[in-house]
Amino acid sequence: MDLSNSIRRFGMEQALDYLHKDPERNLRRLMDWADQFSGGEFGPQRRAVREAVENPRHPYHAYILRLINEVDPEVMKTTAVNLFINASLEGWRRQEAARKSNQCNIPWAILLDPTSACNLRCTGCWAAEYGGRLNLSLEEIDGIICQGRQLGVYIYIYTGGEPLMRKADLMRICQMHPDCVFLCFTNATLIDEAFADEMLRVKNFVPAISLEGDEAATDSRRGRGTYQKVIRAMELLHRKKLLYGISACYTSANFRSVSSEEFYDSLIRRGAFFAWYFHYMPVGNDASPALLPAPEQRKLVYQRIRRYRAEKPLFSMDFQNDAEYVGGCIAGGRRYLHINANGDVEPCVFIHYSNANIRDMSLLDALRSPIFMAYHDGQPFQENMLRPCPMLENPEKLREMVQKSGARSTDLQSPESAEHLCAKCDAYAKNWQPEADALWRAEQEKKGL
Repeated sequence: MDLSNSIRRFGMEQALDYLHKDPERNLRRLMDWADQFSGGEFGPQRRAVREAVENPRHPYHAYILRLINEVDPEVMKTTAVNLFINASLEGWRRQEAARKSNQCNIPWAILLDPTSACNLRCTGCWAAEYGGRLNLSLEEIDGIICQGRQLGVYIYIYTGGEPLMRKADLMRICQMHPDCVFLCFTNATLIDEAFADEMLRVKNFVPAISLEGDEAATDSRRGRGTYQKVIRAMELLHRKKLLYGISACYTSANFRSVSSEEFYDSLIRRGAFFAWYFHYMPVGNDASPALLPAPEQRKLVYQRIRRYRAEKPLFSMDFQNDAEYVGGCIAGGRRYLHINANGDVEPCVFIHYSNANIRDMSLLDALRSPIFMAYHDGQPFQENMLRPCPMLENPEKLREMVQKSGARSTDLQSPESAEHLCAKCDAYAKNWQPEADALWRAEQEKKGL
């Protein structure tokens, strides 16, 4: 980190210490500091935060006060510095420089699977296809992070399998890279008092707990008794003043439960600070297309989440319906990539085709491999940002990219052809297009575009 960013880091740490002494009075002063040291970058984001800070009736005014009052001060300080100084200011500039010099995508975040092992077997989970025998070693995970940091990547996200099957190693990685943020998708059944204390010690580990709505919906997908274990973990994290959120996959079976106002409000009561919503993807030879939401079901989720986040103090993102905010598909290294437990570097956590393995080549060479360059050259895949994905809404494009790049299936248990995968999406894409086009036109007209 250069001297200017060291000064910014120190300044933010001091400002956050100052903030906790009198939050309401000092919030505006913190924003003045952010404006001064941002160098003019991230203007729209800073304006949105300032509006929330200065307007007590704004829903995110209460959210900001929740962060100050309900998160351990040292955890919040570490997260804020790593996210805003390292990942956003320093990291973004280095990523942009690497994009220009290498003429390829450079990610903002890297997803990786420490293990393919899991203590649950959830309906529709692509990870279950891998089995439990694959692992990235501690040294391999460290190597990926070291390479990523050279490119300006400070956000690392664990998927699986169940990452917490590797608890001790994940905490060691947090210690080895204290300037990074580590998010972890987890079923939460392995979160206990001792692990929560470890999180407080390292300060840069944030769980995203999988939840499918109410007790019936969660247990039907994840197994009887899972919901109560998850709730106990959430209550423990809240009591320990730790930062956490939830991850929800919506399907034709649970879309009402997971997008209900009661569910959303319960997350706020239990201390969650974010909610990531994911559309079900029919990945794997045994995955059921019947779980794909119908057009009217996806539209309902779209409408509900947009309404809630405009009214309630919880940050939520619907990754299939919010592509307009990130300019379309973010896979293929454009904003993220995925490395599975066998070391295969994949364009997306749902796209299991690759020409590259991290054990055979560098991260940068993987980003320049044929399938990644096909993503680079093809993005965005649609002007309509409600149809961003080259698999789900544009299956003909994934077929073409896999065929032309010569990418192979990375599923060692039951390899699935791109034709088999995309055939499960053809009818869905055709049925969603009229609804998506109507919604997109209406949104553009509302904005005067």
